[in-house]
Amino acid sequence: MALAGLPLAARATSDPALDFITALPAYAPAERVTGTITLWGHGSFKRDFMGKLVERWIREFTRSQPDVRFVYKMYGTASAIGALYTGAGNMALLGEEISPEAAAAFRRARGYAPTGIEVATGSLDVNFFDYAHMVFVHRDNPIERMTLAELDAVLGAEHRRGSPRNARSWGDLGLTGAWADRAIRPRSWKVDEDFGLFIREAVLEDSHRWNPALVEHVHTQRADGTQYDHGQQMLDALAEDPQGLAVSNVRYANPKVKAVALARSPETGWHQATTASLIAQDYPLVRIIPAFIDRPPGQPVEPAVREFLRYMLGREGQQALVAESGYLPLGPRAIRAQLEKLS
Repeated sequence: MALAGLPLAARATSDPALDFITALPAYAPAERVTGTITLWGHGSFKRDFMGKLVERWIREFTRSQPDVRFVYKMYGTASAIGALYTGAGNMALLGEEISPEAAAAFRRARGYAPTGIEVATGSLDVNFFDYAHMVFVHRDNPIERMTLAELDAVLGAEHRRGSPRNARSWGDLGLTGAWADRAIRPRSWKVDEDFGLFIREAVLEDSHRWNPALVEHVHTQRADGTQYDHGQQMLDALAEDPQGLAVSNVRYANPKVKAVALARSPETGWHQATTASLIAQDYPLVRIIPAFIDRPPGQPVEPAVREFLRYMLGREGQQALVAESGYLPLGPRAIRAQLEKLS
């Protein structure tokens, strides 16, 4: 069930995995700061994905830090890193992980890498809020779990994660009997668009060589003018293809398909995508929402920016995140790691 749109209390009641938020430390200013934060990032002229959240963050933060001014230009993730390295902004809030191209452009311009601070977890199943990528097979397929190395061997052509060979039949993944010689028929996102780029990084270890049998899906328009989502297309097709495999999301699932559990390696254990496994970052294909700043090596974070990020990672900031967006909060372990980056 998608939890977006419910107030925090209702979501916490619906999903105990969110209960920890009220136990997070409240934001306490390390010092009184001044300055202007110019924020670029996730949004568009058509859909103000982050407007309510950013406005609430600013309103609550300036109660404690009244001398900080804000300018925010949420024109899309593609604009954010460029604004950062040209000096047009001093904080970039992305709607997805930084692309290799954007990271390389920043490094070329500044001579060092941008500093990333995780601020949110992608959703389980909420559209436009980076829902988790899941691997589905037909319900009649006996396979129940896969490692990322096996998924790499199915979707890619170089098996960089260490599989001894590419997986082109279900027998290559350990199935026996009538399944052993059946070809795997994979489906996924268009490989050169954002979802496909995530799979390339997270699964194929940046290999550009995909399985030539991969069927790529993009949004299309139905005859009545409504959008037929790529994720829906994949699982509708999988329902009629017992040999298929598809990367999609549970929001598009139907009774004829099932999600398999995934593991980074056998040692880490297998996980289904749930609110709890995403927040804990146990599920291998969780999406992480970062903010980026320009922090020269050996230099401290700009004080106003540091304090705003500390607020975002505190109880009030994470409560606002859940109440005003479709994102999930960061888990306590991840929050501690981000705060250490800022110290």
